[in-house]
Amino acid sequence: MHLPDSKTGEKTVQLGEPAIEVLNAMPRLAGSPYVIPGQRPGQHLIGLPKIWKRIKEKAGLKDVRVHDLRHSFASSAAQAGLSLPFIGALLGHREVATTNRYVHLMSDPLKQAAEKVSNEIHKAMQTKPHPRAEVINLKN
Repeated sequence: MHLPDSKTGEKTVQLGEPAIEVLNAMPRLAGSPYVIPGQRPGQHLIGLPKIWKRIKEKAGLKDVRVHDLRHSFASSAAQAGLSLPFIGALLGHREVATTNRYVHLMSDPLKQAAEKVSNEIHKAMQTKPHPRAEVINLKN
């Protein structure tokens, strides 16, 4: 998706196939270059706060800002195992510290990760040492 004028200037935003499918399925207004045209011919959408309010009401959401969607995207990317620099590139961040503020890992995935690591360590401790392995006494 090409943004000629964003907060940080002109940029291209990568979209996943599901997002592209949603955008392609949207009805188009003949003669408009915009995916979401405004009410005036040839203009883009204006008035997102009012529209977002209607979307929240229909979805039963109360305290959700449009910007929260970026945080959810970043958290989902982190849970999928993407690195902070990579997530930052997707979000258009220049600094990893900025991305770190966007990523909110829920306790369940953290607990699952701790469980997985603990199980791997436990499994390694249960394995019999190699026959030629030498046991070294660490207490002097």
